[in-house]
Amino acid sequence: MSDPASAARKDDGAVRVALVTGGSRGIGRGIAGALLGDGWTVELCGRTKESVEAAVEALAKAHGARVHGTAVDVRDASAVATWVQEAHGRHGHVDALVNNAGLGAFGPIDAIGVDTFRSVIETNLFGCFHTIAAVAPRMRAQGHGWIVNVGSLAARNAFAGGAAYNASKFGLLGLSEAAMLDLRHAGIRVTTVLPGSVDTELRVRLPGDVEADRSWMLQVEDVARAVLDLLRYPDRALPSLLELRPSRPPQR
Repeated sequence: MSDPASAARKDDGAVRVALVTGGSRGIGRGIAGALLGDGWTVELCGRTKESVEAAVEALAKAHGARVHGTAVDVRDASAVATWVQEAHGRHGHVDALVNNAGLGAFGPIDAIGVDTFRSVIETNLFGCFHTIAAVAPRMRAQGHGWIVNVGSLAARNAFAGGAAYNASKFGLLGLSEAAMLDLRHAGIRVTTVLPGSVDTELRVRLPGDVEADRSWMLQVEDVARAVLDLLRYPDRALPSLLELRPSRPPQR
């Protein structure tokens, strides 16, 4: 059996470094753990200092000391730029960025309110833009990199009560596909992962959802595995879009 750390090493022997936004809980924390288990070094961020510290402590205990966390609000372009600069300074390179930070708020278009709508858009869409804008020049300079944007099947399927969330995810898909075309010739691959229902506290709750049985839902580890599989693709291949669905959702 091969050593996970060796699989995460570059040709020059350096350990690969990944940045994970929204990495203190849910899908982001699962992705951070999977990367650490595969031998990567991880720099994660979350919105609150308390959640970040708790996640780093648990991940370091499980996987070693190759994880560092910072409290960052991805809506703040300056804070994002500082986080990326400091992470890059610690390691000298950034090999992957996983954009997972997200906010869900739901309600009818005439009831959700402008502040809530703006917060969802600025987190789910502008947050992704801020991180890409900060990371891409560094990846260009080193001649390679992966950017994985974790979206949602809500990027293709609108639903009642989803005005803010759908708008943010439709926008994220467009941003990701344009970024892929902008960056591919610089050796930077951009992929969007669109999971369906994932059993986390932040899952989308549609009207009429039944909470009694969630066994049909995707699990955090399913999304994390998809991200790891993408990062293992050879340089010649660019899987730019992955739709990840529960195999047997409830029949309606």
